[in-house]
Amino acid sequence: MSAGITGTQPPSTNEKNPQVNGGQSGSEPEQHELRPDRPPQTAEAAGVPGEQKPKRPRGFAAMDRKLVSEIARKGGKAAHSAGTAHEFTSEEARVAGRKGGRATHAKRRKLVEEQQGKPAQEEKQSSG
Repeated sequence: MSAGITGTQPPSTNEKNPQVNGGQSGSEPEQHELRPDRPPQTAEAAGVPGEQKPKRPRGFAAMDRKLVSEIARKGGKAAHSAGTAHEFTSEEARVAGRKGGRATHAKRRKLVEEQQGKPAQEEKQSSG
């Protein structure tokens, strides 16, 4: 068997890399301070005023409305012909709308309940 497989080979040394030689060399290696990279900055934040590129629309936002409408129409036709489109019945639409209303207004309803409940609790605490 070779010495590399059994682990009897002496450790390698490298004067330029202290990690390789384990810091065993006679000369003290230079200490380099590790710092994280700076986050990317916009041209304006980097101190270069006036060189910020204006944001351009991409994808469907950059297209003509008629073209977008035509693409959407073709997609709808293809989905129906493939049988993957879903057509809501009036009852399904009613249930879905009810769920959406509950989800949308749940936070508001919770705040109203808390505001109505707090004065009653404060009165009980102050009188007891």
